[in-house]
Amino acid sequence: MKTTLSKDGTVLAYDTYGSGPALIYITGATCFRTFMPVVQGAKTISQAFTVYNYDRRGRGDSGDTLPYTIEREVDDIAALIEAAGGSAYLYGHSSGAVLALEAALRLGDKVKGVAIYDAAYAGDEEERADYEILAERVYELLRAGENAKAIRCFYKGIGMPAMFIMLMPLMPGWKTMKALAPTLAYDIALTRDLPPVERLAAINVPTYIWYGEKSPASMHRVAKRIADALSSAKLTEFVGQDHMVSEKRLLPLLVTCFKKNFTCPCRSD
Repeated sequence: MKTTLSKDGTVLAYDTYGSGPALIYITGATCFRTFMPVVQGAKTISQAFTVYNYDRRGRGDSGDTLPYTIEREVDDIAALIEAAGGSAYLYGHSSGAVLALEAALRLGDKVKGVAIYDAAYAGDEEERADYEILAERVYELLRAGENAKAIRCFYKGIGMPAMFIMLMPLMPGWKTMKALAPTLAYDIALTRDLPPVERLAAINVPTYIWYGEKSPASMHRVAKRIADALSSAKLTEFVGQDHMVSEKRLLPLLVTCFKKNFTCPCRSD
């Protein structure tokens, strides 16, 4: 484990894998750097990149400084980029995809390129209203210290399969997930609105917008709205993949996009 300091003094824990161009791996809700699926994903991508796999603030071995703001999470990414030598590519999944876009928008030439998968913005006004109701339920459970119930409520509310939710307590990382449940509020802050397409249109680094064929329809709509807003963005559907995408499928396209003149096919089969 290595550490670095964010702008506000928060300690950020991270591991590095592989060699090659630096890539910051930005995970979604309730994920942490030592969670086995995250480790496996980071190590897969490290076949072509030096992957910086970190605990987002409030998770795992990283610290936290209140009050939470999205700007502080972007500062965290800036600190990881500095640790990586001053510039890096970004890959973000789910709420991490939203954070990756914010970093690409705010950090200028520190970001060499950004790829996102299933950005978890609200898909439309009806979904945003439903999400506000879900958020209040999650907040209530967190205030009551009911971390496990808050996690299950959140995942049920966003449409994860019932079997997945039922099996979560059997996962090796369940104890850690329960401890970091309060960071669900951070993910909700990132994802509760529609994509801010007018702001995102100002991103001026190579941007790749990816979604799974079997992911929720709202994520298809979100991906297409973001791609439409960014004239230079490339949109890719991953055939046969759902929200829990296989990094083995991502890796060839990451290489194509980030290491071969920034060209990207329009579809991945």
